Amino acid sequence: MGPMRIDLHAHSTASDGTDSPAGLVAAAARAGLDVVAITDHDTTAGWAPAAAAVPAGLTLVPGAELSTVSADPDTGYPISVHLLAYLFDPTAPELVAEQARLRAERRTRLRTMAERMAADGLPVDADEVMGLLPADSPAGRPHLAQALVRAGLVESVDEAFARYLSGRSGYYVARRDTPVEEAIDMIAAAGGVTVIAHPFAFSRGATISEDTLRGLARRGLTGIEVDHPNHERAARARTRELALELGLVRTGSSDYHGTNKTIALGQETTEPDQFEDLIGRATGSQVVKG
Repeated sequence: MGPMRIDLHAHSTASDGTDSPAGLVAAAARAGLDVVAITDHDTTAGWAPAAAAVPAGLTLVPGAELSTVSADPDTGYPISVHLLAYLFDPTAPELVAEQARLRAERRTRLRTMAERMAADGLPVDADEVMGLLPADSPAGRPHLAQALVRAGLVESVDEAFARYLSGRSGYYVARRDTPVEEAIDMIAAAGGVTVIAHPFAFSRGATISEDTLRGLARRGLTGIEVDHPNHERAARARTRELALELGLVRTGSSDYHGTNKTIALGQETTEPDQFEDLIGRATGSQVVKG
């Protein structure tokens, strides 16, 4: 038996991954993982089908990646914060209402972006893009990126983001996300634990400040993602230092999206003692053992 291999950040077709929830747990077992978390954007729709398909020897951690926002302490400018939430009660009313609002807003936003592209003469049909989405799924820019690949306008999802879908693009439409402090409170009230994903992934745009992070730790944040494919070596070292200083659990995860990204399951992993600490603080729902 080698050391436990734990990946706490992975997406399925319930949001913007390409593996079905059942396919995700099968892929995790094939990748030699002992533990995988399903963390789709703003939805728990993948939990039941993933749980029903967990193969022997694998542990599934039910979770979600919540779209939250923080204000830059210097400028007041909104900064996107991806908050991983694990083992919360998915029926908590306040949480259900907020996730429904976010999903509805994501669909409206995606349609507006597709319509802007079509109006500019790009080969995108808004009705067709929306028609291909699973019912009530949290529509995201990767769905639009796939339409651009299908139309032959770009060769990859990455190229679609770089050329047409970034915040600097004229087609981009902003979201109104949950303030991160409210999201931390909401998940704690639902018995769950929270981890900030890739806090210093500078390649992804503006990042939260260390002061903000300190405030969130005081607020009840449980952990911070240290090892992530978008974290450079210096970012990992600083994140680890901050986690130790602030008493936060340290996680490592791939942020797997199937074929939408070149990242492999288990490319980054969480230390077993940190995993035990994380799940030991949750009371809202249970891990699922295969």
